[in-house]
Parts: sequence; C-alpha cells; structure tokens
Amino acid sequence: MSIRPLVILPDAQLRIISAPVKSIDKDLTQLVGDMFETMYDAPGIGLAAIQIGQPLRVVTIDLSKKEGEQQPQVFINPEIVWASDDRSSYEEGCLSIPEYYAEVTRPARVKVRYRNETGEEREVLAEGLLATCLQHEIDHLNGVLFIDHISKLKRTMVVKKFTKLAKERGEG
Repeated sequence: MSIRPLVILPDAQLRIISAPVKSIDKDLTQLVGDMFETMYDAPGIGLAAIQIGQPLRVVTIDLSKKEGEQQPQVFINPEIVWASDDRSSYEEGCLSIPEYYAEVTRPARVKVRYRNETGEEREVLAEGLLATCLQHEIDHLNGVLFIDHISKLKRTMVVKKFTKLAKERGEG
C-alpha cells in the first residue's frame, strides 16, 4: 500500500466521469488499499478513486472519530437508487479543494446500491454524515464537485483562487 498524490482543483481530471469497475482483482484491491492510506494520511473521511487519478467508480469512507478505531467502508460502482425529499445541510470540504469549506444542502437520506470489496451486491440506507459523504463521493464519480452546489459567485472565486495557486506552483 502507498500514499498517492491527490488531484487538486483546477485539474481537469476532477471533471471526468469514472468508468464502472468490471472485475474485482488484485489491482483493485491494491487501489482500495492505496485509497485508504491516502485518505487517512490527508486526513479525510472519504475519497473517490478519481481524486488519486484513477477514473474508476470506487469510493472509500471511514467516519470513525478516533485514531485506532477505524471503520473502513468500500463502495464499488455505487449508485443512488432513492433520495428523500427532506434535506439537510453540512459544512463540506474536499481533499481536492484543500482548506475550503462551504455549507451544502443535500437529501437527508439516500439508498445506495453498490458492491463491496468481495463483489457482493449490497444496499445501504444512509442518513446524517454517511448520506452526505456518499453523495459527495458519488458526485466525484460523475465529475461533480461540492462547489457545484454553492452559488456561482462563490464557485467562481474558489476556482480562480486554485487556478492562481496552480500557476504559482508551475502547474498551469
């Protein structure tokens, strides 16, 4: 397992629609391990494969609060099959948009169908932080960022800031 570099805004990879996983093999197991290691190192609570440059429909999540009590969850080919009409708001951040946070309103509960790391099809009815995190990460798989859910003015300011930072680093 290894820590991989994060893809940071304004990198165009973040707008790629990720491809479905066709088979669960040792390469996918390696990818999932690297995703967890990268996510924990950042530190973050969720990571989509595209955030480390792999356009595959894979998400890792761990909402545990304390060190040593990890509760890793893997979602392969996740899809939202139902969303509640009631909404909830959370202050969201993103490892690909470091140190920027904004209030985002999303469905309060979602049902997500996915495959686990052994290939079994599963469904989860998620609410609270898990619902928000799943929606945030599934958005990544579809080329959508959490800043797409805020005002156009705020989004434009964030993109300009990160574009300027990328140019200063010689990336743009």
